[in-house]
Amino acid sequence: MYVGLGYDVHRFKKGRPLFLGGVKIDNLFGLDGHSDADVLIHALMDALLGACGLNDIGHFFPNNDIKYKNISSISLLEKVYKELKKQKFFVNNVDITIIAEVPKIYPFIDKMKEVISSTIKIKKERIGIKATTNERMGFVGRKEGIASMAVVSIKKQTKK
Repeated sequence: MYVGLGYDVHRFKKGRPLFLGGVKIDNLFGLDGHSDADVLIHALMDALLGACGLNDIGHFFPNNDIKYKNISSISLLEKVYKELKKQKFFVNNVDITIIAEVPKIYPFIDKMKEVISSTIKIKKERIGIKATTNERMGFVGRKEGIASMAVVSIKKQTKK
């Protein structure tokens, strides 16, 4: 078994849609970034790549490459999943924490699990998604952005 840890953060930006876990959430602000800036999916991708001993998402999807401008992070997660399969890994489980003062995340967690489950081919029950605040401290506490952390375990496929 292999374990990976991912972290991502993006600041809020007016005039952009907000995507978290592949789900569009109505909010006054979206997140600023080259892609759709889905911090949850970005943290998950870095955790998956790290567990395989591969480079981070910036290596695979550079933020100065126009082909990734405003791209769906779910599309990028599909590419990461293909890389795992090429390396003969499969995902055992995923645990993700979103750190945000706004918006309220709980109503969207089940849909996020559905999107992630179908993308990386694991059961929803093997996906944990939790939300917390930063107790009004720091940039998250001042409602300037959102952070996310992800931990994954993967296994190498073995022939039987």
